[in-house]
Amino acid sequence: MTTTTSNDAVKVAPDVYTILFENERVRVLDVRMAPGQSSAKHSHPDGVWYVLEPMKARFTSVDGGSAEAEIPAGAVWRPAETHAVDNIGTADIRAIAVELK
Repeated sequence: MTTTTSNDAVKVAPDVYTILFENERVRVLDVRMAPGQSSAKHSHPDGVWYVLEPMKARFTSVDGGSAEAEIPAGAVWRPAETHAVDNIGTADIRAIAVELK
């Protein structure tokens, strides 16, 4: 999967994703999403996400299917994906994403 300018998470949802560091090999994002907040469809390459606080979210895939997930604090590998996200929990979503290029 290739992330393009039109589906780049930082371009689609700059209020959620902020670049902390970027070079030719990785991009590190600060991820912040308030309860009830949503982000439109966007893509992420393979990467490691470090979830700072337990979170509850709904992920909607490009085919329209959706799944709710409760993700505990800690590191998790995420393969490349395209989705929209809704924070359906009562707390802010806080994570650091290390995206591989």
